[in-house]
Amino acid sequence: MQETERREKNIRRKVLVVDDEAVNRRLLGFIISRDYEVIYAENGTQALELIRENERTLSLIMLDLLMPEMDGYELLEILHADGHLHRIPVIVLTSEKSAEVKSLQLGAADFIPKPYDMPEVILARVHRSIELAEDNIMIHETETDELTGLYTKGFFFQYCSRHDRYFPDNPMDALVLNINRFHLVNHLNGRDFGDRLLTAVADIIRKRLENSDFLACRCEADTFYIYIAHREDYDTLLPECIDQLSEEFGAQKINVRVGIYPNVDMSMDIEERFDRASLACNRQRGVYGTSFSFYDEELRQRELYEERLINEVDRALDERQFIVYYQPKYNIKGDKPALASAEALIRWKHPELGMISPGAFIPLFESNGLIQKLDRYVWREAAAQIKRWKDAYGRTVPVSVNVSRMDVYDPELESLLLGIVSSNGLAPNEYLLEITESAYTDNSDQIINTVEKLRADGFRVEMDDFGSGYSSLNMLTALPIDALKLDMKFIRNIARGNKEMRMVELIIEIAAFLKVPVIAEGVETEEQYRLLKDVGCDIIQGFYFSRPVPPEEFNKLIEAEL
Repeated sequence: MQETERREKNIRRKVLVVDDEAVNRRLLGFIISRDYEVIYAENGTQALELIRENERTLSLIMLDLLMPEMDGYELLEILHADGHLHRIPVIVLTSEKSAEVKSLQLGAADFIPKPYDMPEVILARVHRSIELAEDNIMIHETETDELTGLYTKGFFFQYCSRHDRYFPDNPMDALVLNINRFHLVNHLNGRDFGDRLLTAVADIIRKRLENSDFLACRCEADTFYIYIAHREDYDTLLPECIDQLSEEFGAQKINVRVGIYPNVDMSMDIEERFDRASLACNRQRGVYGTSFSFYDEELRQRELYEERLINEVDRALDERQFIVYYQPKYNIKGDKPALASAEALIRWKHPELGMISPGAFIPLFESNGLIQKLDRYVWREAAAQIKRWKDAYGRTVPVSVNVSRMDVYDPELESLLLGIVSSNGLAPNEYLLEITESAYTDNSDQIINTVEKLRADGFRVEMDDFGSGYSSLNMLTALPIDALKLDMKFIRNIARGNKEMRMVELIIEIAAFLKVPVIAEGVETEEQYRLLKDVGCDIIQGFYFSRPVPPEEFNKLIEAEL
């Protein structure tokens, strides 16, 4: 950088010269005033007043040590202890070499020896001290979270790695702390309340662990990472922290969950250690009364199992390890139940692991986006099967397929479904789409627009798992649907005259008002069948009629009605 550019860069920087001798003040001022705005103080007391007045604009302090009223050492101690003022670099002015060590301990950035006989050296030291301080401020601002003062995630991982290099034999724990339903807390109480809550959590972490060897960061909006020397007292420490948080926020019920990976494997990447703690933390979702969970062998085995499923899904699709089963739906409005349609349900027949439960892989694939691959596989298989039944028996057995929330947001969804039915020689009304109630409540406008387009194309849409979500009755009147499918939890406990039965009756009345049929799934007993028929349920699906079966067994159900 040329000298003129340096002067332009520094033209607004302000330097405070503190010396009780006027001649020294004037001499230093003369040397640096060509590049900096200079203000002066005769002693430490006067200097402290000027520092506080110019805190935001002061770039450097040039400080003599031996002064009346308040000497340089006292002022250094005050600046060093102040959370805001300690950022201002201090160059000590001294003729005593012995003063350098003590000054460094109190935070001095550099020294200029007396007498001042080398102006170029003095100016260079001033330039360098200011540049270093400004670089440090920029680094500090990026390494710490502005709201909580804890490390940011990237710097946190760097410091954890550095800690491991210096102390490779120290056993450590990885903790992940998450505030339950933080987005809802923010929504109900406002952003200021949410910020206050996050700051309180950070303060509790610092105060409760101040005597421990630890590092902490705010990883995401409502998630904190803590890397701490191994300890055995989490069963008392964590409840105490949570109690303190509850006391501070009074009537506001604050729930947090903590995942702990104890005695971390030091050969593992830092990120992987906290992934394990996150798994333990996530195990606490929806669990109340227990605030923390440990990563253990059970979680490790599940993690390995799930990782294997994720890695093998593409090969499984290519090798057609996935089999589509069909569960019949029977219309019970007439004297005799009649086969009305079927639901496509996927099964995984793994060559080594055997039959894998859908409960093991569907939630996993929903969480990482792989569910779309499975959905498309099922869509194509179901359409091809409808075509085969149509060719073999001369009748259409409509099949309903699941459309996930991720699918609904796909801009290619409409053209993809139309292409599938068209390539199999089907009409859209021979193909049923199931969309869960919760999908409608996530982003109702977009979902409704998508569903309206699909229905305009001729597809029939069933609202799946009705009663498990949060749709209001007012919203229900606006939803474009062709059938309501009752969540099986409603059916499980129905009995004549009980609350569950009355709820089913009300839903059937609402559906009748909306002129849409009701499908009850999970029907297993004769009693459930009779109760539902008596109150006007339209269609039944469940073990009472049939379990989900492969196509060759479903053929027999069709043949039984010919």
